[in-house]
Amino acid sequence: MGEPSLNKQINSYLEQLNARQKKAILTIAKTFAEEQEVIEYSDEFKKELDRRYESYKGGEALISEVAADKRIQKVLKAGKRK
Repeated sequence: MGEPSLNKQINSYLEQLNARQKKAILTIAKTFAEEQEVIEYSDEFKKELDRRYESYKGGEALISEVAADKRIQKVLKAGKRK
């Protein structure tokens, strides 16, 4: 039989802890969850990424790193103004 799932393993350990230990684990879990930054891209940026991906799949030549950086910075600046 395979290894128990990660959730089952965590739950089995949690059952063995006292209230003080569970509070400590909760604090750690909250810290990890709050550290996860959610990046929200503008609709314009998403459309541009989709357009570029389709161009790439269609065989269009790739642009240089410098040109890509300029385009990305332009879109990011436009997103900050909103």
